[in-house]
Amino acid sequence: MQVSVETTSGLERRLTVGIPADVVDKEVQKRLNEATKTVSINGFRKGKVPLKVVKQRYGAGVRQEVLGDTINRSFYEAVQKESIRPAGQPNIQPKQMDEGKDIEYIATFEVYPVIELKGTEGIDVTSYDAEISEDDVTKIIETLRKNQAEWSEVKRKAKKDDQVNIDFLGTKGGEPFDGGKGEKVDLILGSKQMIPGFEDGLIGVKSGETRSLELTFPEDYQSEELRGADVVFEVTANSVSEKKLQALDEAFFEKFGVTEGGEEQFRKEVKENMEREKEIAKRAKVKDQLMDALLEANEVDVPKALLASEIDAMRQQMVQQYGGAAQGLDLKSILPDDMFLERAQKRVALGLVVSEVVSQNSLKAEKDVVKRLIEEAASSYEDPEGVVQQYYSNERLLQSVEAAALEEAVVELLFDKANVTDATVSYEEVIKPLEGAENS
Repeated sequence: MQVSVETTSGLERRLTVGIPADVVDKEVQKRLNEATKTVSINGFRKGKVPLKVVKQRYGAGVRQEVLGDTINRSFYEAVQKESIRPAGQPNIQPKQMDEGKDIEYIATFEVYPVIELKGTEGIDVTSYDAEISEDDVTKIIETLRKNQAEWSEVKRKAKKDDQVNIDFLGTKGGEPFDGGKGEKVDLILGSKQMIPGFEDGLIGVKSGETRSLELTFPEDYQSEELRGADVVFEVTANSVSEKKLQALDEAFFEKFGVTEGGEEQFRKEVKENMEREKEIAKRAKVKDQLMDALLEANEVDVPKALLASEIDAMRQQMVQQYGGAAQGLDLKSILPDDMFLERAQKRVALGLVVSEVVSQNSLKAEKDVVKRLIEEAASSYEDPEGVVQQYYSNERLLQSVEAAALEEAVVELLFDKANVTDATVSYEEVIKPLEGAENS
């Protein structure tokens, strides 16, 4: 096998591979000989079909099959021989495939970038912590009550945080536009679900009242034809409802798995959960600072194939997150690549740098870290033990946690070499993500 490699641009490589004709011809002959023993052709007994007949009937298909297998095998042998790490699948272009002649093809692909690791020592990091007070616990309980609240219709004017049920029709230049109509839509005033001015325009509305809202779509709105457009919405309120908070009673406590001990036990368990959340948030804040600094110190060329794969994964994740049925939809037009490009670029680049840290320091996913991460993930479910068992019995899930454990090993390594400043802040400040941090 003859192999030549050339760099076309950046990370792209062009591999030219030549394979002696007899390598393919011998394999074709071998498979045809084996076929004579098994194929059934009218006029011949099974196992007695002449080779010539088998070749006439199946020769072209067998040759194509052998060529495909030979190209795949030879490509991976070639990149190993040349010590090349392909990033993604190659684009194969046949150059010479005729029977009786040496085979030649060109494979174009990208390689992983060579990273000269920098900036792993002396990173400035702030480690945030907080004392959880009884007032903090009370605030969380009030939030839980609001989340469990039921809507109760009222006969008064709507105010912020009320839910209004509305019919609406939007027009642009007097003509209705796509997506501008809704019937019996529940809208919480202040939720920022609608464009600026829509919800504010319904403050004070009463059931049965119709209002005309003259609004302007934002310049960065997703629909190009509506960006910056002046529109009018005719909105009719069908009803106004307010949240009715649940009482702090046994029925409420049972919703969170507390069946004994009343409010005292409930507060205790809420505080314990807050402590767990705080520890997770503390580690996340430290990790975000370390990873951002590591990425800033190491500029990385991102292979297009890896970037495209990450964008596709993020697109599918968004579809699943919102429970959308993707079948039959052109997801790339609905959720274009540009929506994910910046975050995908960062994720892939960081993944490459982290992998280099792992490799250079021979880091491994420690079993106790994997166990802790699984237990943390399972703690929010009604049956934590069942979720833990699910993780350990599902190879794909386990691998994802092992990858997270490896990342934690990188964080620990960098943290040990970092310049750390401790800071005591409020509980809300600890659990709030850093500005610009990505919740992945």
